[in-house]
Amino acid sequence: MSDERELLLASNNTHKHDEFARLFPGFRIFLPKDLGLSFEFEENGQSFLENALGKALSLHRTAGRPVLADDSGLCVNALGGEPGILSSRYGSTPSGGILEAPARNRYLLWRMQGMRDRSAFFVCCLVLVIEPTRFFAAQETVHGLITEAPRGGNGFGYDPLFLIPDRGMTIAELPDEEKDLVSHRGRAARRLLAILQNSPGEDIP
Repeated sequence: MSDERELLLASNNTHKHDEFARLFPGFRIFLPKDLGLSFEFEENGQSFLENALGKALSLHRTAGRPVLADDSGLCVNALGGEPGILSSRYGSTPSGGILEAPARNRYLLWRMQGMRDRSAFFVCCLVLVIEPTRFFAAQETVHGLITEAPRGGNGFGYDPLFLIPDRGMTIAELPDEEKDLVSHRGRAARRLLAILQNSPGEDIP
């Protein structure tokens, strides 16, 4: 019998599943489809926290078990914080549908043509819902620069465009261990994991 505890991830993204499986050692991470569940959630909140909490609560109502959810995004200073909470839908139009990551990256680079200020930061908000009225949240950031062209293949989303200055590499160029150490998700996961690991005797999964 496994000693692993279980968390249901409010996502259909296999890349996120793999990343959270690394970030939460000792926990078995499930996607809704692994349990035969269908999950869709419209991210119409006004903040990363509102979206993450909304996703977690929505799936918890269906699954009736602890749910981990995240909402992450890229904020570019020269664009007034865009794409922000709209990161996964950036550049999309009602008639054209949601752009795939490479097309979103090309759109972002087009928007930033000629801009000298390339500073940006990633945000990750994680929420773990134990019960509808009991949850834990952690939000973290990582600051960097937007490159002129994509670099690296070990990442997803905007990772190939996001340069960590003191590493001299984009997040997509970093090996998994280093990426987890410096990334916004890695930082938020360590905050939440500390809560889980330092709550002996409580009914936290």
